[in-house]
Amino acid sequence: MQKELFTTILSVFSLTYILVTTAGAEIYVGIASPLTGSAQTTGEQQEIGVQVAIDHLNDMGGVLGQEIISISMDDACEPRQAKAVARQLVNEGVVFVAGHTCSGCSLAASKIYEDAGILMISPASTNPKVTDEGGPNVFRVIGRDDQQGTIAANYLAEKHGEANIAIIHDGEAYGRGLAEFTKAQLNKQSVKELLFAKYSRDQKDYQSIVDQLIENRIDVIYAGGYEADIGIIIRQAKKALPDIKLVSGDALVSPDFQLYAGEAGLGAYFTFAPDMRLNPEAEDVVAAIREEYGFEPEGYTLYGYGAVQAWAQAVNQANSLDLNDVINVLKSGTFDTVLGKIGFDEKGDVTGISSFVWNVFEEGGYVPAQ
Repeated sequence: MQKELFTTILSVFSLTYILVTTAGAEIYVGIASPLTGSAQTTGEQQEIGVQVAIDHLNDMGGVLGQEIISISMDDACEPRQAKAVARQLVNEGVVFVAGHTCSGCSLAASKIYEDAGILMISPASTNPKVTDEGGPNVFRVIGRDDQQGTIAANYLAEKHGEANIAIIHDGEAYGRGLAEFTKAQLNKQSVKELLFAKYSRDQKDYQSIVDQLIENRIDVIYAGGYEADIGIIIRQAKKALPDIKLVSGDALVSPDFQLYAGEAGLGAYFTFAPDMRLNPEAEDVVAAIREEYGFEPEGYTLYGYGAVQAWAQAVNQANSLDLNDVINVLKSGTFDTVLGKIGFDEKGDVTGISSFVWNVFEEGGYVPAQ
């Protein structure tokens, strides 16, 4: 049902694009996210949040008195496609890109945006390299995987230190990086995983990695990767290892995980940034997205909305669309958003938000872990 509503929303957005382009002064903003592939749902969350924020800004007169036109593109969570998307957005004349969702895509595209003088704020890319190695134009409104990996490793050491632990990943920038940070922190606590292994993304069958779990009699999996892959892996693994436990990262914050995992996903623990639907600052926006757009603003939705708010406030404070002017404001100011009052450090990492908290899947979805 949510995907049908999403399709309807996109149709409305497309019509809005056609109608608004006949107006006078316009500012072009890019939305870069995976709208196909195993990370599709998280990409849709981001896109909806960004587009609704743009709609709300336009309802209030836009930015600097100009209408905002969004151009949404699908990077499929593939770095090579992300580069093509970035070049297309440069050609379209965007001044700001809300994205990308996947870390590998952000890493691939950020230099293209820097060279073109375009600001980038990711609502979802958690790999530390995104801001550690990105240019001054790169920001994000979510935490980092060195934070997330530390939290995961501390949990594994405390709760499962005597168990047979496997750390698996998909070999991509996000999944591999999260797995490596978790492994490093776990090993610092004198806990050694029994298996550290890679699987390939977007497969229909994961029996090869499952066979390794069975052979090593794994009790607990820590998985770095995306929701669809991990959902299939745990479903297959529980057929042979019914008591195996799953722990993972923020990409599981998607209804698709339970769609793929079925009952095997119940009890899975995962870290995610705080649920901003609970923020008093987000109350009106949450209600509007539910009532006006028929979409549940879970996961990265409000992070996308907050990224646009930070950009718009920085532009208004700078009274300029010039990249350097906006960067200076972003790195020195604070911004009132659905995420709370936030700022950014010199690297472009968000400040003012708690990094990651634990959630657990129960019947009907995920809830905060007690």
